[in-house]
Amino acid sequence: MSALSAVWSSRLGDLSIELDAEGALTRLSFTPPAPGAAALVRLPDEHPVARALAAYFSGDLTAIDALPVAPVGTAFQRRTWAALRAIPAGSTWSYAELAAAVGSVARAVGAANGANPVALVVPCHRVIGADGSLVGYGGGLSIKRWLLQHEGALLL
Repeated sequence: MSALSAVWSSRLGDLSIELDAEGALTRLSFTPPAPGAAALVRLPDEHPVARALAAYFSGDLTAIDALPVAPVGTAFQRRTWAALRAIPAGSTWSYAELAAAVGSVARAVGAANGANPVALVVPCHRVIGADGSLVGYGGGLSIKRWLLQHEGALLL
């Protein structure tokens, strides 16, 4: 159970956010809450997560880097998600590069990447196909494309 469930409005739509009791992100999603879920509060503008997200969307691409995260997953998933946080804004890695960073194979890190519950802050959008193609993103490929363009990693 999260300590706080909230919604924050971004230029890409509402983000669903969950924080644990210590204030670490356990979930950040471009997916709206499930129908029938308890009413979520709007994350106040002065909240540290809201301030960091606002700065990121305003062009301070490193503003979200220091946000604490505590995603729930297997040890392998958490290791993969930690490696994702090492990919700087403006850069991309292929699934093979991510696999090499965690000592695994592309298919396994692809599955962990797809299970990432903390989108954007754990930047799974920065992982692309070996041929440079935009593949797989829970928020949708149009959001992935926008994020990579915003970060200067994709010039289309």
